[in-house]
Amino acid sequence: MAATYEPATGADSGNTLHRAIDWRGAFWVASGVPALVLFSIGGIAGTAGKLAFVVWTVSMIMGFLQSFTYAEIAGLFPNKSGGASVYGATAWLRYSKLIAPLSVWCNWFAWSPVLSLGCAIAAGYILNAVAPIPAFTEQSPEVIAWLADPANAGKVAADAITAVTAAHTPAIQSFNALSVAVPGLGTLNFNSSFFIGAVLMLIVFAIQHRGILGTANAQKYIGLLVIIPMLIVGIVPLINGQFHASNVAGPYLPGTGDNVGWTLFLGAMFIAAWSTYAFETAICYTREFRNPRTDTFKAIFYSGLLCLLLYILVPFTFQGVLGVDGMKDPGIVAGTGVADAMANMVASGNAFIKEVFVALMILALVLAIMTAMAGSSRTLYQGSVDGWLPRYLSHTNAHGAPTRAMWTDLVFNLFLLAIASDSGGYFFILAVSNVGYIIFNFLNLNAGWMHRVDSGHLDRPYRAPTWLIGLNTVLAFVNALFMGAGAKVWGYSNALLVGFIFAALIIPVFAFRHYVQDKGQFPKGALEDLGLTGQDLGERKAGILPYLALLGGLAVVLVANWYFQMPPA
Repeated sequence: MAATYEPATGADSGNTLHRAIDWRGAFWVASGVPALVLFSIGGIAGTAGKLAFVVWTVSMIMGFLQSFTYAEIAGLFPNKSGGASVYGATAWLRYSKLIAPLSVWCNWFAWSPVLSLGCAIAAGYILNAVAPIPAFTEQSPEVIAWLADPANAGKVAADAITAVTAAHTPAIQSFNALSVAVPGLGTLNFNSSFFIGAVLMLIVFAIQHRGILGTANAQKYIGLLVIIPMLIVGIVPLINGQFHASNVAGPYLPGTGDNVGWTLFLGAMFIAAWSTYAFETAICYTREFRNPRTDTFKAIFYSGLLCLLLYILVPFTFQGVLGVDGMKDPGIVAGTGVADAMANMVASGNAFIKEVFVALMILALVLAIMTAMAGSSRTLYQGSVDGWLPRYLSHTNAHGAPTRAMWTDLVFNLFLLAIASDSGGYFFILAVSNVGYIIFNFLNLNAGWMHRVDSGHLDRPYRAPTWLIGLNTVLAFVNALFMGAGAKVWGYSNALLVGFIFAALIIPVFAFRHYVQDKGQFPKGALEDLGLTGQDLGERKAGILPYLALLGGLAVVLVANWYFQMPPA
C-alpha cells in the first residue's frame, strides 16, 4: 500500500504547514548542525584527552549509519512534520500509549536547549566585542602601581593582576540584576548574557515567523558564511605547518586505562552524540516538502555527508594545532575563545581576521539556534496534531509557521538561559538534554524494525538494507551504555536522574491531553499514513519483543551507571 500526500506546488490553503521547499531547503535549515561541534569541542577534549578526535569520528560514523533507519521510517509519513521522533513514535503507539509521546517529548527537550546554549555563547562574544575585559601582566603599570601601594604589602603579582582586572572590568560584564538558587538545578542569573541572549532569540523568532521557505532562504546565505570558514579552518592548518601529528598520537585512553578512564571516554561519547546525530533534523520538514517521496531521503543523506566531513575534519585539525592542553583552555571550553583559536589557525596574529572569525562565530551560533527552533517547534506542533501534546500547540500562522510552539520554545529557553550563564550550568543543561536525546534515539532505532514487522506491507520510498536496520538496533543499546556510564561525567552526578524526571513529565502532559481534552480518543487522521482509521492502532505483530527491548535498554543504563565510576571528589 503506497502512502499518499498532496503534491502541492505552492503553499497550502488555510493555516497549516505549507509544502514550500524541496530537499535543498531542508539541507539549509539543517546546516546549523555542524556548528554544534563548537559547543562542546573543548569539553570533550578535557574529558577524552587525546582520544577526543577519535570520539568525534566514531560518534559521527554512528550517527550517519543510524540516519538510514530514520530515512526509511520518515518515508512512511509524507503528511507529518516533527522529525524522526514523531515517525518512530507511531511504531510504539500500538504497544503503549505512554511510550509514543515519550519519544516526542524527549526529542523536543533534547533539541530545544540549543537555543539557550547557543545564545549564551553568542552573548559572550557580543559582550567581549563591545566591552572587552582588559588583560594585564606583571609588567603592566597598573599592576606595578598596585604592588607598590603600602596597603597591599605582602601581596604577589597574581593577586595584583586579579585585583586590577576586577577594577577595570566594564560594568556590563559583571552586571547581574538577580540571582535565584533552584535546588537540584543550579542558579538562575539574570545578567548581561541573559538579556543579550533573549534579544537574539526574539530575532530568530522574527525570521522564522515568515514560515519554512523564508527560514530556508535566510539560512542558505548564513550557512554558506559559516560552512566555508569551517572548511578553511579544517584544511589550512594541515598545509601551513601548524598541525602537529604528536597532538593526535597516543597514548590515548584518559587516566590510566582503568574504570575511571573508560568512564571518561564513554562520557565523551555520550555528549558528542548530542551534536553528531543531530542532522536527523533534516527530516523534520516532510510535511513541508513539495515531493516528500524523493526529498526526504536526499535531505538527511546530504546533510549527513556534510556533517561527516566537518565533524571529522574540524576536531582533528583543532586537536592537531592546539593539542589537548590548548583545547582545555577555559575560553575554548566555554565556547567564547573558539573564534580566536580559529583565527590563529588560519592567520596567526592578524587582528582583522580575528574580528572576522568573531562575526562568523556569532553567525554560526545564530544558524544553530535557527535550526533548533525550526525543528523543535515542529516536533511540538506535530505532537499536538497527533494528540500527544496540548491542543494549543497545533496552531500555525498564515505563513505556515507553528508560532505557539515557537513561543513555547522561547519561554522555556529563557529559563534555561538563566541557568546556562556559567560553565557548570552550561554542561549540566547539555547533559540533561542529552539524556532525552539518547532515550529518543533508543526508541526510534528500535522503531525501525518494529515498523518492518507491523507495517511491512506499506510502500517505502527508501528501504534501508536489513542488515543496517539490525546494526542500528544494536547501536541503540550502545547508546544506552553511553548514557548510563557517561551522564555523570558532566558537572553534576545527578544529570541522569534529572533527565529521567524531566522525561517523566510527559505523563501528566499526555494524560491531560488524551484523557481530559480528547476523552481517550486520538484525533482523526493521526495514523492515516499507516492505513489506520478511527481508533484502530493496528495489530501487535511484534508480540513481546518491544517490551523486552525496553527492559533490556533500561538494564544496560542501570548496570553501566553502577559499574562505571568517577574518581572520588
